[in-house]
Amino acid sequence: MNRNTIIGLVLIFAIMIGYGLLTRPSKEELARRQKIQDSLLIVQQRKLDSLSFADSLRKLASSTQPVADTVPLLPGQAAVTPLEQSAMNDALGVFSGSATGERKLYYIENEVIKLGISSKGGKVVYAELKDYKTYDTLPLVLYDTSSVSFGLSFFANNRLINTDELYFQPHWFKEGDQGKEQMTVSGTGTLSFAMRLYANGTDSLSPFSPSNYVEYVYTLGGKDYMTALKVQFAGMKGVLASNTEYLDLTWKADLLQQERSIDRYNGPTIYYKHSDGEVDYLSETKDDQEEIPTRLQWISFKQRFFCSTIISGDYFVSGLVNTYTDKQPKDRYERSMEARFGVPFSDKEKTTMDMSVYYGPLKYSILRDYKLDMERQIPMGWSFFLMQWINRFAVIPVFNFLSGFGWNYGIIILVLTILLKIFLLPIAYKTYMSTAKMRVLRPDVEEINKKYTKKEDAMKKQQATMELYKRAGVNPMAGCVPMLLQFPILIALFRFFPSSIELRQQPFLWAHDLSSYDSILNLPFTIPFYGDHVSLFCLLMTISTIVYTKINNDMMATGQQQIAGMKTISYIMPIMFLGFFNAYASALSYYYLLANLFTFLQMYLFRRFVDEKKIHARIEENKKKPVKKSGFQKRLEEMAKQKRYPARR
Repeated sequence: MNRNTIIGLVLIFAIMIGYGLLTRPSKEELARRQKIQDSLLIVQQRKLDSLSFADSLRKLASSTQPVADTVPLLPGQAAVTPLEQSAMNDALGVFSGSATGERKLYYIENEVIKLGISSKGGKVVYAELKDYKTYDTLPLVLYDTSSVSFGLSFFANNRLINTDELYFQPHWFKEGDQGKEQMTVSGTGTLSFAMRLYANGTDSLSPFSPSNYVEYVYTLGGKDYMTALKVQFAGMKGVLASNTEYLDLTWKADLLQQERSIDRYNGPTIYYKHSDGEVDYLSETKDDQEEIPTRLQWISFKQRFFCSTIISGDYFVSGLVNTYTDKQPKDRYERSMEARFGVPFSDKEKTTMDMSVYYGPLKYSILRDYKLDMERQIPMGWSFFLMQWINRFAVIPVFNFLSGFGWNYGIIILVLTILLKIFLLPIAYKTYMSTAKMRVLRPDVEEINKKYTKKEDAMKKQQATMELYKRAGVNPMAGCVPMLLQFPILIALFRFFPSSIELRQQPFLWAHDLSSYDSILNLPFTIPFYGDHVSLFCLLMTISTIVYTKINNDMMATGQQQIAGMKTISYIMPIMFLGFFNAYASALSYYYLLANLFTFLQMYLFRRFVDEKKIHARIEENKKKPVKKSGFQKRLEEMAKQKRYPARR
C-alpha cells in the first residue's frame, strides 16, 4: 500500500465522518423524532386497549373453520370452539379463560353515592350522587357508562394483558350478601365487594384457579364520598415479568353535562397533584395534553361542581393526561378525559396496591377534611395569596355561618354584602373625604389650568398643581389606595360566587338557579358578545354601574383635568360587562347590584353628614402653614444643590 493509497483512504474516511457529522440530527430534531415515536406508541397502545380479544379471535376462528364441539364452560360464559379457545390461549395465555363472559352490573351504595361495577373490566362505570340532580332534574350521573375505561396493562408470560377487556367474577365477603347484585350500607357500617380476574387452572375442565387472580376490592362507608380501592395480585408470582416495577393504568371517561350554563373560568378539565405538593391542571377552555415526568399523588376528572379523583396510597409513577372533545354528537356530552400513569408493583406472592377514589361534590368543607389539597380544584384565587385568604378565612366562614340559619341564599348574599360594606366603611369614608378635598380645591386647580394653557407649560402646570396640593395638605393618591385595598375583595368574590356549590339550583326571586344565569326572556336569535337571552340581574347591575359612573365622574371632574376619552371609556366598560356577565352566575350579578345600591346609600349619607365648608376652611388654614419637607425631599434638594454647585477643592 503506497502513500497515495493511504492518503486516499484517509480522505474517504474523513469525508464519511464529515458527512455523518453534517447530516447528524440536532437535539431539537432528535426530540421531535422521539415525540413522534412516542405518539405512535401511544396510538398503537390505544388500539391494543380498544381491541376486544374475544370478538377478534372469534372472527378469526370462524373464518377458518366451521363451529365444532364446544369446550366445557362455567355458567355465564359464551360457548367457544376448540380453535377459538386455542387462539385465545395463544393471545392471552393464563387469562384466556376470562376472555368471554356475561356483562353484568353490580351496585354498591351508601347514603350519598351509588356505584355500578361492571363484570367486564371489574371497573366502576356508573357513579350517581344521590343528593344532587342535573339542571333538568335527572339523577346526577358523572359518566357516560358506555365510555368508561379503567384497566391495568402488563405482560404475563410475554403476552400483553389489558384487564379492561377481560371478564371479572364477583366476590362477596359477607355471608348475607352472597349472590346479591345490589348492596347497601348506612350509618357507621362498611361494605366491601370485590371483582376477581381469575387465571386459568391446570385442569382444562376448570378454566379458573381459585387461588390465582387479580382482584379489585371496593369498600364503602355509610356516608362518605370516598371509596377505598385495593388492587391485589394473588398467586401471580412468576406469571408477571420478574422485572416489572410498575403497571400501566389507563382511566378514560366521557363526562356528562350537569349544568345549564358553562363557566368559562371553571370548565371541565383534569387536575393533578405532584408528590411535592404542587397542584396543577390542564386548560379549562380548550383541549389540552400534558406529559408529567414526576410522581403524582392524585389525578382528578373535574367538572364545575363535581369531580372523580383517584388517589394513590403511596404515589403514581409519572403520567400522561389529556382532555379532548369528541366531534361525534352525543347526548348530554361535555368533554372526554384520559389519564395514563404507572402504579408501583413488586413481584411477590401476594401484592397489594392501595388506592381510593372520590366521587363527589366540589365542596370546600368536605374536600378540606381529607387533607389532600383536593379543595384546590375549587377556583378561589389560589394563584394570589390575598384572594385565597379572603375566601378561605373570611367569605367562606361567614357564608357557612349564615347558611346555618336556613335562610334563602338570596337573603344570605344580602346579609353578606351588608357585612362587607360595614367592614369596608372606613376605607369608603377615607375615599370620599379624599374626593371631597379634591372637589373643594377645584376652583384653585381651574385657575392654574387657565394660567398655563400652552403645551410647553404642561410641566409647570403639573408642578403648580402638586404645590397647591402640598400646601393644602391634600394627597391626590389618598383616594386610590383605599380603592386598591377593595380590589382583592371584589376579585375574590368574583371567583367565589360562580364556584360555590351551595348556590347550585337555589332559587331567588325570578332566578331559578343562583349558580346559573337568570333568563326573563329567551331570544329567537343570538346577539354577538351578548347571547340568546336577557338576564335581569345582569341588566340591573349594568344600569346601576352606569349611574354610579355618572355620579363618580361628576364628583371627580375638575375642569380640564378629566380627559374626554377616559370619560367615554368609563361608560363603555359597564356595557362590556353586560355582555360578559349575561351568561354568568346570577348570584354574582346580584351581589354587584347590591354593592352598587349600598354604595349609593353610603354616598348619600356621607354627603349629608360631611360639611364641605369645614373642609374648605381647614384647607385654607393648611395653606397658611409652612410646608414641612420630608427627610427624603430634603436629601433630594441637597443632592440637586451639590450637583449645581460642586464643592471647590
